Amino acid sequence: MDQRITGSTATEIAQSVRDLRDRGMLGGGDALPPVRTLAERLGVNRNTVVAAYRQLAQAGIAHTFGRGGTRIVDHSPAPQEGFAADNVLRDVGTGNPDPGMIPDPARALGAVVGRPVLYGEPVIDDGLERWAREWMSGDLPSRDVRLTVTSGAVDAVERLLTQALTRDDAVALEDPCWLAGIQTARLGGYRTVPVPLDDQGMTVDGLRAALDAGARAVICTPRAQNPTGVSLTPRRAAALREVLAVHPYVLVIEDDHFSLLSRQPFHGIVPAGHRRFALVRSVSKFLGPDMCLAVVASDPTTAQRLALRLSPGTTWVSHLLQRLAHALLADPSVRTGIAAASTHYAARNDAFAERLARLGAGTLGLAVSAGDGLNLWVGVPAPARDVCEQLMRRGWLARSGDDFVLSDAASGHLRLTVHDLDDADAAALAADLVAAVTAATAKVG
Repeated sequence: MDQRITGSTATEIAQSVRDLRDRGMLGGGDALPPVRTLAERLGVNRNTVVAAYRQLAQAGIAHTFGRGGTRIVDHSPAPQEGFAADNVLRDVGTGNPDPGMIPDPARALGAVVGRPVLYGEPVIDDGLERWAREWMSGDLPSRDVRLTVTSGAVDAVERLLTQALTRDDAVALEDPCWLAGIQTARLGGYRTVPVPLDDQGMTVDGLRAALDAGARAVICTPRAQNPTGVSLTPRRAAALREVLAVHPYVLVIEDDHFSLLSRQPFHGIVPAGHRRFALVRSVSKFLGPDMCLAVVASDPTTAQRLALRLSPGTTWVSHLLQRLAHALLADPSVRTGIAAASTHYAARNDAFAERLARLGAGTLGLAVSAGDGLNLWVGVPAPARDVCEQLMRRGWLARSGDDFVLSDAASGHLRLTVHDLDDADAAALAADLVAAVTAATAKVG
């Protein structure tokens, strides 16, 4: 490996590695030679190789793992949410809301009519700002809050991280974590620090360890965590705020993606007086994924930096879209429909968990409790991918929990989206899941 790398300056060495990668001679995950070894072979100072590796890290080509060495970054696609394309199996891993529960935007199209918006105007529409301020302000510890809008929660998180971090900075993420969060961190070149979850949410010891490891940003889902459905308890949220209180300049991002649909109260982790924070609320779960809009409430400095990345033109959120979202959210009948959707998701998830219990899930090692959110997080006694394979043989496409984990350990879970199944299909899936677990367990044994 090191025999192919050439150069006498940091730039030449870095370019040599880039050329090897572009030609396919180095691939994602491949280790680069230790600094001392390469320096001795090339006859250069060790600091020259260190500088070359730093250039590669800054360009997103390599990642340094401390004593674990330096490796070429793996840019292979991460798992994505949504339907599996061209699949003949019944897909129960989509993570999608029920289309029948999404309000028809046609009912509010008249509200988008108004004067044209020109370059240089505020990025958030007046009507939406007034409505959103009431929606957001009560859940943050500071009154000095600024609002802006982004093209959804993923866009918000990406922009928030970009304005605060540089490549190789550490980001604390829940483990298991939502897929878009993993992808955003990977594409941004950030070093992810996993924070374990339990049945009360992000763990205190895990957050403390992540901050000790140098995390400059923390992303937390206070309720309806994806994929687990876990929500923070008041006591856990208070303990997390206590840990964060001694790190006032760490950016804390709260992703409250389920907000109006949630059955749980909001318990935030931003301490009083914290200097860098953002609460993100998207409308995609209740107004539909195609309504690409999220409201961000943040401290003034973060808001100002965020606004610089939302200048009028291709990067701002259309005021027509904002007016449409505001009109729908302000419509009492739409809010009634959102409440009905919340009841629907909870009832269907509860019913499926009860079906499994009646089939003896506990004695088989299946662990399921309906948390909050669109999905069920089901513990299985055999490798999750083996259970998924057995389900495929029975006509179902499920999502392995291994897709969501940041650590090396297997998740031991499936994430199932069952709320759109009728009673007959739900009964069939429950029976097939029991059979799949039995077959996968026998295979391991």
